Parts: sequence; structure tokens; C-alpha cells
Amino acid sequence: MGFRIMVFLAALMGVTGSASVTIRPESDPMDMSAHPNSVPETAENTDVFGQQKVPIEEEPEEDVMEIGELNPNHYPAQRAAKAVQHYLNTRYGSPYRVFGLHKVHSGNAEDVADSGRKYRLDISVQDFISKSTENCSAEVLFPRGEQQQQRRPQIQASCKELCKINTKAQEEALYQQYKNQSLVAAHLPDSYGHIEPDMEPLWHLGTVASSFIMLNESTENTLYNMAQVANVTQLETENNQLKFDYHILLHEMVSQEIIHWKLLFSWSPSEGVKVLQMEQLPHCHDCEKPPDTN
Repeated sequence: MGFRIMVFLAALMGVTGSASVTIRPESDPMDMSAHPNSVPETAENTDVFGQQKVPIEEEPEEDVMEIGELNPNHYPAQRAAKAVQHYLNTRYGSPYRVFGLHKVHSGNAEDVADSGRKYRLDISVQDFISKSTENCSAEVLFPRGEQQQQRRPQIQASCKELCKINTKAQEEALYQQYKNQSLVAAHLPDSYGHIEPDMEPLWHLGTVASSFIMLNESTENTLYNMAQVANVTQLETENNQLKFDYHILLHEMVSQEIIHWKLLFSWSPSEGVKVLQMEQLPHCHDCEKPPDTN
């Protein structure tokens, strides 16, 4: 009997080639993690103020720099679109107007001689405070070669209606409130992702100001999100400008690094955010881990 069972097993292995079979589930058409350049498709997969949840690969494959028509859900289009988000914040952002990428609808890329690669995008952008959304067109040129010394991408964007949102009354009230006091705060948001309502304007200001860093550092190989305001100190008002010293944590989504920056800037309703100094800080091994932005 034992001999017959052994013969039967040997015959079975001869047919299948293996005594073990691995069954993989069918691919979900909405699961974009199978592609090394993929990111979530909708704004429903985002954290606070447009922080995108990007799949973490144990062994990420080398990104494929595409030309021609782009998949809106893959990294090349998303990286260019995030640069547009940061550009809009640096131009029009305030404590009551913070822009985020809602969705990339379409895009294409082309190499431009020795200048770099140009992306043309149709996207939707959302003001996360008013919840207003607008479709926008944009062009992003990432410099290359000798031009890459000017690391900041060159951007043109048309989002006329969002930029017309009137927040002057709220900004003036906040300015008068902060003008005669000195604020100190830390961990915005805290380890549970919570921000006290009276601290939200400081978070908004930090988000807008951090866009100056993220835009300046943006390349075709990066994808930044604001992770946390580690601490903020309001300094003495100068020339009717409120002045702030921020320690900001940025999440670089491709490398999964948390990067620390010192950011000194001023703000007033009439002048907006003006960055005075930005400095990348050494990696802090003993710092408290910020809330998960994955």
C-alpha cells in the first residue's frame, strides 16, 4: 500500500512540476501598488491637507521617467502636480487659504532640448479650508544639465477662481489677535493627529510656508508632504510683520525619510508669507516620531 502511494505522488509531481502551488489573488483594477510609479487615485486617500498615502515597497524599483501621455496615477504626473500645489501656496496661501492637489486628470511630458522635461497637466486643486475645488491647467519644467543648478521647477498655472477666495476679514482678525502676544506651540498635529482649533492657523501658516521649501527642493525624483510642525515660536513683530520661527518636519514619500527644516518667515494680511531663512537640520535620532503620513 505504501509503495502505491509513493508511486502515485511521484506521478503527480511529474505532471505538476512541484508539490506546492502558490495561488495569487486576482489583481484589483483599483490597486495601483503593483506599478513602481503608482500612487492613490483620489483625494479620499489623503491625510490632513492633501498628504497622500503612497504604498511603501520593501525594495522599490527604479522609477520610469516617461514621455508622451502620462498615467495620471503614476509618480511622474503626481510629482509635477504636487509642485503646482506648492507653487500655488507660495503665491496665494494664507492662514485661511491652503491649497492641495485633489486629482490629476491628464498629463503629458516632453524633453525640451537641454533645458529639461516639461509637463503639461490638467488637474483639480482644492482649498482645504473652504472645501472649494477648481479644475486648473499647468505647465511644469524640471531643469536638467547645467540648468539643474537652478533646482526649483519653473511653473505656470491657471486657477483663477480659487485665487479669488476672499479671506481678508479672517486674516485681519488673526493679525490683530497675534500682533500683541507671543505664541509658543509644539507638535502640530500631536501623535494622534489632533490639532486644537485655536492652533489651526499656526498649522496653516506652517503648511503654506513649508511649500516654499518643498517647491525649492522638488525634482522629478521627489514627492514631499508636510508631516508636522515640531515647534513654533512667535518672535517680536518687525515693520508691522508678524515673525515666526518654525521647526518643520517634511515627509519625502519616495525615500520615506523625515527631514527636519528650520524656517524663519514673516506674515501679514497685506504682504502674505515672506520666507526670511530656511535651513535643513541634521537628522534627529532622538526626536519624537511624527504622526504617520503613510
